[in-house]
Amino acid sequence: MFELKVLSEPNIVSTAQVPDDFSLSYSSARAQASVLSDGFGRIHHYLRISLVEHCNLRCSYCMPEEGLEWTSHEELLTDGEIIRLARLFVGQGVKKIRLTGGEPLLRSGIGKIVEELGALPGLQTLAMTTNALLLKRKLPALRAGGLNLINISLDTLQPDRFKEITRRDGLGLVLEAIDHAIELGYSPLKVNCVVMRGVNEDEIVDFAEFTRRRPIEVRFIEFMPFDGNRWNEDKLVPYNEMLRMIRRVYPMESLHTSRKETAKMYKVSGFLGRIGFITSMTDHFCEGCNRLRITADGHLKVCLFGRSEVNLRGAMRGGAEDQDLLELISTAVGGKHARHAGMHLIAASKNRPMITIGG
Repeated sequence: MFELKVLSEPNIVSTAQVPDDFSLSYSSARAQASVLSDGFGRIHHYLRISLVEHCNLRCSYCMPEEGLEWTSHEELLTDGEIIRLARLFVGQGVKKIRLTGGEPLLRSGIGKIVEELGALPGLQTLAMTTNALLLKRKLPALRAGGLNLINISLDTLQPDRFKEITRRDGLGLVLEAIDHAIELGYSPLKVNCVVMRGVNEDEIVDFAEFTRRRPIEVRFIEFMPFDGNRWNEDKLVPYNEMLRMIRRVYPMESLHTSRKETAKMYKVSGFLGRIGFITSMTDHFCEGCNRLRITADGHLKVCLFGRSEVNLRGAMRGGAEDQDLLELISTAVGGKHARHAGMHLIAASKNRPMITIGG
């Protein structure tokens, strides 16, 4: 009754292209498989759930300049559907859920969603990625509800540039929210900065300085291609170049991280915070990927850059029992490819705009 829809994926590497020493063979790994394990021995303990597509900013790398035709409210997951899916995934071993968007704080009833997710037995981390414009006044209740990790998106420390990048005002609100979150005990508080040549690469050292007296983790993200964001390689600032920029000013030591971590971590001696680099384009970390995504309209994506999706919303509304959903999820995860095939093929392939996937 319920069908897995798989599209052709020229931007994903197939099983046949995996190096011999990459991981387990597909057959041997699936013989031991759980619902959340794939054919390469990766077990997915981390689920990202997008709550809304809308945002109160208009960042160019996330939303097409011409705007979007938004998914109707009726086609978005309801609160009950979100909790049902989260409970299923946590029951299969998910330890971390991140709420994303769009801007998740625009979701009506966000406090209740956080409270119900925070009470799920076995869930260790409930996180949120937000632009923080609404965070300061909502954070005390969210923290009480169980939100224990926050990522704040911030691409500049300059007010005029903030308005240029986001097409809105609001830097002061974001900085106030950062300070408030630190006061409430969020440590490390993560700050995500998408670096684009000719836009904000001249602030890399300023962001490094931002970690001197704050228990924050600034994470520099390589510019990634999605539909409508006019990606080109000339705008990409590679991780190694960013690293050299900071090291001209500050000596940095490398910190050990597991292969499942998305960020390569560093620290300036004497600084309270840390610096990370998310190198999706120039040094991918697909081999350790343990992440899955559910879009606001209820589609499961097993790879950020992959085209294949499974319509869990449609299955639920069509009468699927929990076991039916688990079978759909298992099939999708089991068919996950080894890695993406590189930034040029990704840029040439069709995918959703980032805002409709979930940050």
